[in-house]
Amino acid sequence: MRNVFFPDEEISKDDVYFVCYMIERIARHLKQPKKYVANAMGHDELAKKLSLANTLHSENPLAVEADWIDEYCLKSGEYDVAKVDPELCQTIPTATQIGKVYKRLIIDTLQLGEDYADAILRVYNNPICDVIDNYNTSAYYEPSPYIARSYYTGSF
Repeated sequence: MRNVFFPDEEISKDDVYFVCYMIERIARHLKQPKKYVANAMGHDELAKKLSLANTLHSENPLAVEADWIDEYCLKSGEYDVAKVDPELCQTIPTATQIGKVYKRLIIDTLQLGEDYADAILRVYNNPICDVIDNYNTSAYYEPSPYIARSYYTGSF
């Protein structure tokens, strides 16, 4: 995928990670599913954020989070990934850890002719995310190839 502002530059996997990380931060902050954030942004805005990621990653993540919430008029909800059974999950994975899980899933399932913005929307709108985001299960820390294969089969 090419940078929308500088067509000579390619979007990197690290740029995909940054956008996934920010989507995770915002979703947790607002208590919304990640697909809510990704869908509110849409393809063109995701492409812009991917194109700016190499600069935005050096900004304060709290400021970037607040800017994106305001920019896309995102609202709070009731979906709390941190609401877990303490007997099954003693530690909630961090936003950086989950950002990496989703980055790898997006890269591993990237389809021919698909750009990263389309792939982000495709992955975050897949029902497999409900399983990955249920921290009472082991899905989020399974090896990347297993998560990708589970994505294709539709279950773990």
